[in-house]
Amino acid sequence: MQQFIIYTRVSTKEQERSGLGLDAQRLDIKVFLDSYAEQPFEVIAEFEDVMSGKTSDRPELTKALDLARKTGATILVAKLDRLSRRVSFIASLMDDKRVSFRVASMPRADKFQLHIYAALAEQEREFISIRTKAALARSKKKLGGLRDKTMKRNAVIKADAQKRAQKVAAMVVPMRDAGKSLREIAKALNAAGVQTARGGKWQASQVMRTLERLET
Repeated sequence: MQQFIIYTRVSTKEQERSGLGLDAQRLDIKVFLDSYAEQPFEVIAEFEDVMSGKTSDRPELTKALDLARKTGATILVAKLDRLSRRVSFIASLMDDKRVSFRVASMPRADKFQLHIYAALAEQEREFISIRTKAALARSKKKLGGLRDKTMKRNAVIKADAQKRAQKVAAMVVPMRDAGKSLREIAKALNAAGVQTARGGKWQASQVMRTLERLET
């Protein structure tokens, strides 16, 4: 009778708590057992790790491998990267004469095909990592350029506002010193035909900002 040892892996404690990824792995394994496994079969143990596939030192996988060596049972995983994301680790398992494993999502793949797939997957992950870093670098450079432009634009706006404040200083400062309210100063500016930067009427808030600029 064909014997299987089921091994599943998720990457974080959060995935462990939420079940994220485990349901999909278990479904793939069930489909394999129902449709591709030699009948009858027996599942003699199940192991599950909660850690990155980049780490070879996984206690539950170690237990699964030890049991496989003792019993001759086949380790069954949903996807190849559940065993490891490192092609060197996959290759070492293939070289171990006492260990056999099957991949549920690749039910007819032999060892050679699995080795090629692991190597291609590792190359793809490396490419994606390099591409992501390059995209982040471009974004950072672009944001830096936009920030510089924004700072220059803000400096110009501030300088223009300062110049406009200086133009009305001769009116607003003496009135302020004489105890006039902001509203009274605005009314006086409007009566004198002095327009705001946008060509509108003065309000108390605009007078306050002008005075603040004159004090800086």
